[in-house]
Amino acid sequence: MAEIVVTGMGAISSIGLTIAENLHSLKHEISGIQKAKHFKSHYSDSLVFGEIDQSDASLLEELGLEKGLGYTRTTLIAIKAFREAVANAQLSMEDIASARTAFISSSTVGGMCYTDDLYHDANMQGSPSEYVKNYEGSDHALQIVRLYGMKGITDVVNTACSSSANAIALGARLLETGKVDRVIAGGSDCLAKFTVNGFNSLRILSEEPCKPFDTNREGLSLGEAAGYVVLERKKDVSDPKKIQAAFSGFGICNDAFHPSATSDDARGPRMAMELALKRANLNPEDIHYINAHGTGTPNNDLTESFAFSKLFKHVPPFSSTKSYVGHTLAAAGVLEAIYSILSIQNQEVYPSLRVKEPIADFSFQPTLKYTPEVAIQNVLSNSFGFGGNCTSLIFSACI
Repeated sequence: MAEIVVTGMGAISSIGLTIAENLHSLKHEISGIQKAKHFKSHYSDSLVFGEIDQSDASLLEELGLEKGLGYTRTTLIAIKAFREAVANAQLSMEDIASARTAFISSSTVGGMCYTDDLYHDANMQGSPSEYVKNYEGSDHALQIVRLYGMKGITDVVNTACSSSANAIALGARLLETGKVDRVIAGGSDCLAKFTVNGFNSLRILSEEPCKPFDTNREGLSLGEAAGYVVLERKKDVSDPKKIQAAFSGFGICNDAFHPSATSDDARGPRMAMELALKRANLNPEDIHYINAHGTGTPNNDLTESFAFSKLFKHVPPFSSTKSYVGHTLAAAGVLEAIYSILSIQNQEVYPSLRVKEPIADFSFQPTLKYTPEVAIQNVLSNSFGFGGNCTSLIFSACI
C-alpha cells in the first residue's frame, strides 16, 4: 500500500466519552457492560449492555444542537466522535468541507433506535414523530455532511459487524488512487430494540457480561459506540507529530457459509488475515498483537482460534476488547482499530476480561491481564460480520 497514516481519532463508548477516557478504562480493566440506565426494553432487567452513560438530552445540550430536528442517538454519538477526530487531526472547517475530503461512515441500526416511533409513523397513529425522516442507516452521515457543509465523496457502508472496518479500507483505497487528499472514516451504532430482539431470537445473548475465549462463554453483550479516524497520505502531512500510526493493510473476503456463523474450517477469517498480511507485505511472525473479533459466542471464538492456529506457527498475544464495551455492531471495527492504535502508541496489551477457563482446544490462550511494556510494531484487528463478511486491518508504528 501507499504510505497511509492515521492523523486523528475520536471515540465514544460505554467506557469513555473521549479517546482519553477510553484509554483510562482499558489500562485499568474497567468494563462498561452493565444494566442499562437509558435504554428501555423488555429485556432491560434480564440483560446487560455496553451502554454509553449519557442521555440523548445531555448529548443534544453538549453538542449545541436544536431539539426537535430528528437527531437520533446514532447521529448524536456519531457527531460527538466525529468532532473529536477532526479536532485531533487539526482539520479546519475549510479542510472538512473541501471536495478533496471524503467521508466514509457506517451503521446497521441507523434510526431504528426509535422503533416504537417507526411503528406509529408507519401506521399513522397520531402525529408524525420528529424522526419520521431519519430512520435510514445513512441519516447520521447526511446530518454530519449538512452540519459541516461537506462537498466531497460521501458513502455509508453496511456489512454488518465489519462495516466500519470496511469503511476504513474503502477510505484507504480512495487515498491510494488519488481521488481524495484525506478521509474521515468510521461508524456509529446505538442500542435498539430491533437489534436486541433480533440477537435474542438467535439465542446468542449472554445474561452476564460476555467473556470471550472462555470455555464457559454464553454469548455476546450488545453495546453502542461511535468512532472515526482521519486518514491521509504520509507525504501530504506537513507536521510529523500529527501521525499516530500507519495503516499498513487490509483483507476483505466472504466466508460464504452461513448467514450468522463462520465455517468450521474458518476459511473466511483465515483468508481475511492472509490478504491483510499480503497487502501489508508482512509475514505472520511480524504481527505482535491481535485485537480479535472475539464476540463471546460459541461459534466465533472457536473458529477464530482455529484460524489463528492454522495461520500462525506461534500465536502472538491476542485479546477481545469487546469484553470492555460489548459488541458495538457497525462501530466495532473502527473502535477496535482505535484500541489497536492505542496499543501501539503505549506499547501495551489490553486483556480479555472475565476469562477464568480459556478454551481448552488449543495450546494458546488470550492475554488475561493488562500488560505494559510490550514491544508492538504491527497489530492485526479482526472484524467478522453476519453474512460471512470478514475483514482484517493492520496498523503499524511509524518509524
